[in-house]
Amino acid sequence: MNKFIITTDTTADLPNEYLQKNEIGILSMSFQIEGKEYIEDETLDIKDFYDKMRSGSMPTTAQVNPEKAKRKFEYYLKQGYDVLHISFSSVLSGSYNNTRIAAIELNEEYTENKVVVVDSLSVSLGEGLLVHKAVQLKKAGKNLEEIVTWLEENKLNLCQYFTVDDLNHLYRGGRVSKTTAILGTMMGVKPIIHVDNEGKLIPISKARGSKQSLTKLVDNMERLMGNYKLQNDIVFISHGDAKEEAEIVADKIKERFGINSVLISDIGPTIGTHSGPGTVGVFFMGENR
Repeated sequence: MNKFIITTDTTADLPNEYLQKNEIGILSMSFQIEGKEYIEDETLDIKDFYDKMRSGSMPTTAQVNPEKAKRKFEYYLKQGYDVLHISFSSVLSGSYNNTRIAAIELNEEYTENKVVVVDSLSVSLGEGLLVHKAVQLKKAGKNLEEIVTWLEENKLNLCQYFTVDDLNHLYRGGRVSKTTAILGTMMGVKPIIHVDNEGKLIPISKARGSKQSLTKLVDNMERLMGNYKLQNDIVFISHGDAKEEAEIVADKIKERFGINSVLISDIGPTIGTHSGPGTVGVFFMGENR
């Protein structure tokens, strides 16, 4: 049985200390803002990024290309590792397909080792939570094939719900329709969005103001968690420069469900370009999405 390493994209929004502690390889995505290009995990403070968006700057993002993915994977293959790559949702970016192309080419060249790419059908810490589950399974002694089987069988039980301040960011990126964006930006209304079984962002309800929207995130968790409560030894919460709101959600989760382990992390520029400042997302295991 070959040793293997787990890799993912910067869109997983996992904290650097988590990535380093668990030896997770990262495929970095790039973005542009105010005419300058940045690499997501290396440049531009995240608060500066959101401050620029608040002042009216409109960033753009670029997907991982096959050559970049191939270089990253080959680095590990040359060291004798197999690679398990957990990718950003295939319907929201071409990165999954590009990493898959890289894997196919490398698997033809390296016959003693392999690259396996899993479509997370998830965004932000939803992708990150799948990485975390893979890390737990690896620590428990599961091999690559067993982990891939678990991910494929359970990824549609990974629930991911967001509240956003402004749907126009999602509209600009083609993630929601113009009608949805107009209706969702009515005064005092904050939309609740989830990621469906196809990996798409779908608005499902509205809340009056920030306080109600944060409560609805936790209400959805109560509604969906069901028999999966024991699988939620930890809940992930991401935010777009809205740490105070994220901590409010964490407190509500601890109080209502007795789940004391919560990871809170910033939404990075790639996801933040489309979700905007003020976004809060919660990620957990449930009976269905």
